Amino acid sequence: MKRRERGLSALLGKSFLLFALTLAVAAGGVYWLWSSCIDRIYSITDWEQLLADSRLKQGNYNALRAYLGNEDGFAVLTPDGESIWSSEEALGSLTQGELSCVSDYSSGSYVEAYPIQGGDGPARYRVTRYTEDGGSEEMELDSSLRVVSGGLGDGREQYTRREYAILAGMWPARASLSQFSFKNTDGEARVLLMSTAFPDEQTTYQAYQASWRVWLLLLPVSVLAGAFFAGRIRRAIRLPLDRLHDAMLAQVEGRSVRVGNCTDVRELRRIGETFDMLSDRLAESERERERLDRDRQRMIADISHDIKTPVTVIAGYADALAAGKIPPEDQPRCLEAIRSRTQALTGLVNAFHEYAKVEHPAFVLHTERTDLCEFLRVYLAGKYGEIDLAGFTLEVSIPETPLFCALDPFQFTRVLDNLLSNSLRHNRLGTLLAVSLRGGGKTAVVTVADNGSGIPPKQMQTIFEPFVVGSDARSSGGSGLGLSITRRIVALHGGTIALSAHPALGCGTEFVLTLPLL
Repeated sequence: MKRRERGLSALLGKSFLLFALTLAVAAGGVYWLWSSCIDRIYSITDWEQLLADSRLKQGNYNALRAYLGNEDGFAVLTPDGESIWSSEEALGSLTQGELSCVSDYSSGSYVEAYPIQGGDGPARYRVTRYTEDGGSEEMELDSSLRVVSGGLGDGREQYTRREYAILAGMWPARASLSQFSFKNTDGEARVLLMSTAFPDEQTTYQAYQASWRVWLLLLPVSVLAGAFFAGRIRRAIRLPLDRLHDAMLAQVEGRSVRVGNCTDVRELRRIGETFDMLSDRLAESERERERLDRDRQRMIADISHDIKTPVTVIAGYADALAAGKIPPEDQPRCLEAIRSRTQALTGLVNAFHEYAKVEHPAFVLHTERTDLCEFLRVYLAGKYGEIDLAGFTLEVSIPETPLFCALDPFQFTRVLDNLLSNSLRHNRLGTLLAVSLRGGGKTAVVTVADNGSGIPPKQMQTIFEPFVVGSDARSSGGSGLGLSITRRIVALHGGTIALSAHPALGCGTEFVLTLPLL
C-alpha cells in the first residue's frame, strides 16, 4: 500500500496542533478536577429539594443524606421536640422553649442576637427578629437573660443559655437552625430541624489553597505529551536521516547502499531519491573513468605501434647508410624509403595534432552564414578530378533551393575530405560514390555513401572512436583519428553524424550528417 506523502511543515504543524490540543484537553480535565474541589469546599445543602422529596414524608430519612452539604445536618422531631431521627449526634431532642427559638424556614424570618456593652455595668443582650415583609421585633435581655424590654411576641420573660445560643446562632457551633413542620404519610405531625453550617474562613482558605495543587498534574501531563510528540517527530525525521548517513558512509567505503523511499515526508524523501541519483551518477562516472583509462591505454599502445613502424624503418636504413653497408646504386632507394616513412610519420603527427586541437576545450569554430547547397557543389567540383583519377564514379543529388547553415568552411571541408578519403582508400576501382543533400524541417541532411566493401560489423559500433580503423589490420593505412575528428567538428556545428546500418545503395558504407538550418 502506497504511503500518503506529506510535507515537513505539515508534519510539524500537525504535531504542534495535536500537542496544543492535548494540552488543552489536559488543562480542561485539571480545571474540572479543581472545580470539583472548589464545589466541595463551598458545597451547601439544597433544602428546597430535600423538602420536596417524597422520602421525607415516607420516613426514609437516611436516603436524604445525599442532599447535605459540608457539615450540614438535619433531625426529625416530634412537635414536642423529642428526637425521632438525626443525621448528627449534636442534633438531639429540644425542649419546647428551645424549639420556639428556632426560626420557621417557610416564614423567611431570621433572628440576630448579640451582646450590648453597657459601660461598667453588667452585660446586656439585644435580640432582633426580622420578618419576611421587612418588619422586625426587638427585645433586650439582662446578664441573667431576663427580658428587660420588648419581646418576640411569645410572652416569655426569661431565656436559658441554650435558648440564647440558638437565637445567636452559637448552637450548634458555627451553624444556624431553622425548622419546617410537615406530616408523614400516616398523618403524624413532624418537625424537620435543619442545621446550616457557617463556613470557617481559615479552614475554607486552607482548603482553597490546597485545591491549587491539582494544577500540578498539568506538569507531568505536559511532559508526557511533549515526549510523545517529540518521539513521533523523531521517528519521522531521525530514522531517514540515519539511513542517509549510513548510505553516505557506505559510499565512502566503496559500497552502494540505496536510501530509496525511506519516509513519507516529502522533503526527506526527495533528499533520499536525490542521493540515490547521485550514487548512480557516481557509479556511472566511475565506469566511464575506467572505460577512459582503458581507451587511454589502448590509445597509447596504438600510438606506440603507429610511430614505432616508420621510426624502425628510418632508423634501420639510417644505420645501414651510416655503416656503409648499402652500395651506392641502392642508396637512392634507401633514401626514398626514409623519405616516404618520414612523410607517413609527419602525417601521423599532424593527425595527432589535429585530434588534440579539436578535442581541446579552447577550440572554437569560425562560422559564417553559408548556403550548404552551393558549398557542396563547389567542393565536389574541386574533387571531381581526384575521384575520376582514382577510378571511382560520383553521383550527386543537391536541391536547387538554398539551405543556409552556420558553417566553418575550413573545418567542414575537412569533414568531407575525411569521409571521401576513407572511401577512396578502402575501396577498389569502379566503386560508386553518392553524395546527396536534402532539407528536413529545421535540419539539413547530408549523405556520403559508397557501394564498396563496407565496414566489418564489429567495427561499426566503435568506428568514431580514436585509433579505430575500418579494417581488422592496422597496416591497412590511416591513423584511425579521421572519423573522431569528423565527429567532433560536426558536434561543434550543432549537428550529428552516424553510420547507417541500412545503406541506401544496398551495400557498402553510408554516413549521415545532420546540421541545423538557420
